[in-house]
Amino acid sequence: MVVTRQRQQAPDTGAKRWSLGQRSATVDVVVPVHNEQRALPGCLQVLRAYLDDQFPFEWTITVVDNASTDEVLRVAKEFAECDDRVRVLHLDRKGRGHALRTAWAYSDADVVVYMDVDLSTSLDALLPLVVPLVNGHSDIAIGSRLAPGARTVRSPRREVISRCYNAMIRLTHGTRFSDAQCGFKAARTDVIRPLLAHVADDGWFFDTELLLLAEHNGLRIQEVPVDWVEDVDSRVQILSTAMADVRGLARVARAKVSGAARLTDLQHRPAPRSAHPDAVLAVRERGLGWQLVTFALIGLASTAATAVLYALFRSWSPPLMANLVALVLVNLVNTEANRRLTFAGADVSRQRVHLQGLVVFALYYALTSGALLMLGILVARPSRWLEVAVLLAASAVGTAGRFLLLRKWVFPA
Repeated sequence: MVVTRQRQQAPDTGAKRWSLGQRSATVDVVVPVHNEQRALPGCLQVLRAYLDDQFPFEWTITVVDNASTDEVLRVAKEFAECDDRVRVLHLDRKGRGHALRTAWAYSDADVVVYMDVDLSTSLDALLPLVVPLVNGHSDIAIGSRLAPGARTVRSPRREVISRCYNAMIRLTHGTRFSDAQCGFKAARTDVIRPLLAHVADDGWFFDTELLLLAEHNGLRIQEVPVDWVEDVDSRVQILSTAMADVRGLARVARAKVSGAARLTDLQHRPAPRSAHPDAVLAVRERGLGWQLVTFALIGLASTAATAVLYALFRSWSPPLMANLVALVLVNLVNTEANRRLTFAGADVSRQRVHLQGLVVFALYYALTSGALLMLGILVARPSRWLEVAVLLAASAVGTAGRFLLLRKWVFPA
């Protein structure tokens, strides 16, 4: 059910008004909610006060009730009855991506914005987020907790997971943006609508897939550093979300390789730049010494990342599962980094590389897991740090074998 109301002119607070062509620009702020009955009233009060006092655009707020089972729909309707600039959209199916796709496609504004109901991101970043879209400088704008100038308050575990995930995106897809999943984004409606139909994910990976497709098709993405404070009442299931994100990254990578990620209705945008042929030739001419140094550096970073992720995941899962999840996450990044850097220029198909990389990974996992199993047999109750030390030693042996397999089998000269 959709509750809509005519947009009324915002009160004139003396603020400067921005225009889009010959008319004032309009902005639709979308707030998806799922069982947020307690958080929604405070969010709407703070958001409306900010938009009235400090926002120089005509605005509406769209609350998307994302299949809630509490009284959030009633609360949202009460606000909509008191303010014609507040609209409510009710959906029967859960999923943040589904909520954003529906609300952005439904919106009649020039610019659509998304923010979380907990207002973890300071609203001071809202105007810098929207202005580049209104003046035509950018197509999409995203808040970043990792960009220079950003200030964040969150637990070490969330910090490590966020940085590892965004590093994985940059290494596997060569992206330029730093933070894919900050709940603070905006886009030009005329640009985003054709893109929405091609985003397959309806959950938490929606943001990442949207940005990957946008950058792959030459859209201009603006990053805005934000002040961000972690919501301790977050409903995100980190482990299941991480696994879904890894599957999503692999799916988008396959779409890029097959050409399915190139969108014909966005071809008026400039195509992404490819590597210069001279640069590729220079990499091809580098020999064993370069490969050893590059592989060693990637291996050191991967081993450290594996140990950190294992220690994190071990706090809520058994050793073998923690090792598997850590290795799956790191192996994807490691293989792509070696393809791009260590063995760049090898005349092999990307699909075959990742298929053979899975075989190498299986052998590597068997070695490291066997070491953990042997430790469990020899030591009755090994400490967490002894497990990490054994894992590091097994990883060092496995890394040497992995280099030989990659050099001789996956990336032959």
